[in-house]
Amino acid sequence: MAYREWGDPGNGHVLVCAHGLTRNGRDFEYLASCLARDYRVVAPDIVGRGESDWLHEPGGYQLPLYVQDMLVLIARLNTADVSWLGTSMGGLIGMLLAALPGTPIRKLILNDVGPVLSAGALARIGEYVGKAPLFASREAAEAYIRAVSAPFGPHDDAQWAFLTDVMLRADANGWRLNYDPGIAVPFQSAVTGEDMNLWPYYQRIACPVLLTRGAQSDLLSVETACAMSEQGPQANWVDFEGVGHAPTFLHAGQVAAVDDFLRI
Repeated sequence: MAYREWGDPGNGHVLVCAHGLTRNGRDFEYLASCLARDYRVVAPDIVGRGESDWLHEPGGYQLPLYVQDMLVLIARLNTADVSWLGTSMGGLIGMLLAALPGTPIRKLILNDVGPVLSAGALARIGEYVGKAPLFASREAAEAYIRAVSAPFGPHDDAQWAFLTDVMLRADANGWRLNYDPGIAVPFQSAVTGEDMNLWPYYQRIACPVLLTRGAQSDLLSVETACAMSEQGPQANWVDFEGVGHAPTFLHAGQVAAVDDFLRI
């Protein structure tokens, strides 16, 4: 499993950033550059993504394995506890970690994800995960990324170029996306046409929680966000206007929300 680090490796204030389903740890480069003076920032490539190995058996691409891998990573960091920022899938991993007895998670940031996952959004994601074609040019790849990632909200050309480059792997015949298409196998089987309910895990969380949400998110409803602010750890909650699923932390206001919460 590959991971990247920013900041002083001896800093006891550690922030682990975990990416979404098809992306990788490079997503957090801008956030890390903003926070590295005060925090040791660590961003793993979850197995099957980025520079990490691919599984021989794609059925293993599921949350229990990811949680085990992250416990190994945290142990390797040689720190008593960490703060955790997780986008979508990365937030689910963080939620399960924070629900464990004796959890190493001291603060939890859930980025556009919660204990109820919209069936409609899961179906939308299922339409493209694992199905990306071979791109003859980088320009064609960026057009694809802009289309499937439109819910990320407004970004300038440089930001879209970054979001594209993070996702590309050179191929002898062009460009491919930088993840194992096999991650779609267990994901597709989990898309049942019904919302996914993880409330029992959320209710067991005792650490402080920040919920960052795209105001137009189709994965995390306003109703679920309200319930998260009232139940269990009673999350602090901030919406980002003009954004769907999910905030990218490539904007100063989004980074500031994280920084403010970590300083409390």
